[in-house]
Amino acid sequence: MSAVVIDGGLVHYEAFGRGQPVLFLHGWLGSWRYWMPTMESISDKYRAYALDLWGFGDTDKSKPRYEIPDYVGLINNFLNNMGITEAPIIGHALGAAVAIEHAARFPDRTKKVMAVSLPMNPGAITRKLNDMVNRSVMSRMLYWRQMHRDVQQEADKTADGVVDRSIHSFSQIDMQSRLEMIAQSSDSMLLLVHGERDDLINPVSHNLLNGTWSNIHRIGLTESKHFPMLEETAKFYRLLQDFLDVQGELSRLQLKEEWRRRTR
Repeated sequence: MSAVVIDGGLVHYEAFGRGQPVLFLHGWLGSWRYWMPTMESISDKYRAYALDLWGFGDTDKSKPRYEIPDYVGLINNFLNNMGITEAPIIGHALGAAVAIEHAARFPDRTKKVMAVSLPMNPGAITRKLNDMVNRSVMSRMLYWRQMHRDVQQEADKTADGVVDRSIHSFSQIDMQSRLEMIAQSSDSMLLLVHGERDDLINPVSHNLLNGTWSNIHRIGLTESKHFPMLEETAKFYRLLQDFLDVQGELSRLQLKEEWRRRTR
């Protein structure tokens, strides 16, 4: 296990591979661990980092620093500590919101963001997600047993109150204004990826985005729910590789027909 001290707290992280750095941020369920297969898939060309955010996994839980600005500060300090000037960020759910906020505030440090399962507004976060993170008896019976094992095991480490507080903090963010800030930066690219069957974060509002800005693009994975990186792994890995490699227009990035044939 690797760790670094930031703002007096121990931050757990892991890193694989060599090359250009890429940072992975987890969501409201689980920890860095469910990113591990994805990190390994790019480790031949990239140095993949993933960390546990405050209150999650094996990172410090000694005080409640669970708001989006706290996480943005954590990411910025982590990059400084690793000696990383600029890196793409691949964020999921909560991690996607943190990645977008970081890119809006520090565009020179984060020029590419893949935001996976991002809630476009507070209303997109379903009651089911709240039930699951609060681990009610009903959620355990109906939903929790459906979760991927690594996600479920790591979610048990989550600090009390971290999800509620971070969701409340997210509700204070005007996501539309953040997208506009990224769109106005000619060097920035944002790829929004969602599972079209996601029952934790409603993806419907994503449909309005394609064509609005040339450097913001949306792609849906038809067979995925909330964890596309675990549910349509081959497609997700190819999409991630293409996104990291892309230099031209982001709108050219598509799920290619040969991916579909190979992953059936």
